[in-house]
Amino acid sequence: MRALALHHLPGLLAVQRACYGDALVESAEVFARRLASPANCSLVVEVDGQVGAYLAAYHSVQGKVTPLQGDFESAAAPGTADTLYLHDLAVLPQLGGRGLAQALLAPLHGQALARGLWRAALVSVQGSQPFWASQGYAVQTLGQALQRAQLASYGPGAVYMVRQLGSGASPV
Repeated sequence: MRALALHHLPGLLAVQRACYGDALVESAEVFARRLASPANCSLVVEVDGQVGAYLAAYHSVQGKVTPLQGDFESAAAPGTADTLYLHDLAVLPQLGGRGLAQALLAPLHGQALARGLWRAALVSVQGSQPFWASQGYAVQTLGQALQRAQLASYGPGAVYMVRQLGSGASPV
């Protein structure tokens, strides 16, 4: 496992297509801009020299949704990030059941806690809500109309989910 880098983008796009089909595939240009964001903390797992799974993530604020094809934006002011935002977790279908998703999630949850981020959030798509619920995430309603519109960019059935991190974490 290592930090997601520009040279991983062709493999990342292949994993996206295998997992999502064309409807939710985001471009290499979008991912390149995300990797340049100071808030980026994305990871990749290589299997036999190829991208087998990745987790695109960054430090954000609770209730803020990155729209499909959107850039990772730093929190409004330095030091205001309070949430680890998991934008995209994908594992090649043939590698399912090997614990790669948990292997990507665990270090980022730990790093978030070390930085004082007491929660993680994400948008669940394509029926993944039961998986995320099993990881401790719960559906949360978005209060701002702009954030609800950005959530809608993922299509019907997309929901915003939040998880408290750590045993002594602040309330969600």
